[in-house]
Amino acid sequence: MNKTDRPRPGEFTNTKGTSPAGSYDSVSIALHWLTAVLVVVQFLLAEFWDFFNRPTRHEMITAHMSFGILLGTVIVVRILWRVAYGRKMPSAASGLAGAAAQFVHRAFYVLLAMQVVLGFILRWSGNEAMSFFGLQLPPPFAPFSKAGHEVVDQFHNIVGWTIIVLAFGHALFAILHHYVLKDGLLKRMAPALGR
Repeated sequence: MNKTDRPRPGEFTNTKGTSPAGSYDSVSIALHWLTAVLVVVQFLLAEFWDFFNRPTRHEMITAHMSFGILLGTVIVVRILWRVAYGRKMPSAASGLAGAAAQFVHRAFYVLLAMQVVLGFILRWSGNEAMSFFGLQLPPPFAPFSKAGHEVVDQFHNIVGWTIIVLAFGHALFAILHHYVLKDGLLKRMAPALGR
């Protein structure tokens, strides 16, 4: 490596030592930000529909179901794209930090998939149809007891908050990398920041 090829202090490098590391492909980037938007929208709908009257609350709940199914579809597409076509990027860190980052990344996929499934079970366990932009998906099984339905509701809520806490931490670390460490890591998912 000659002098001009060496990374600047604090700049992210990939496993081959070249710099800069580049960014993910445009499809991976689009799916990442679409996931982020849907997660935030889902959280806001669920947290605020109780403050609205019945017609508006019903529309918000219906939108929550529809966007939840859309989010599940996006997650499946992300996984398939990542495995088959997506650009593979080196880990942003090594050792314990790298292992923690990989764990959180995988935890997002698991938790988001769980949340979508729990959404279906929650509706159906209460003997209510799931709605996808007007298409009604009736329960395929008998309703749960009131106690069983409430357990699913609580679990759905806990997983939702866990996703939000992880997402907040993920965003905080991305901002830290960009503005404090200045290592170019955030540019992998937001290449426009490097322009």
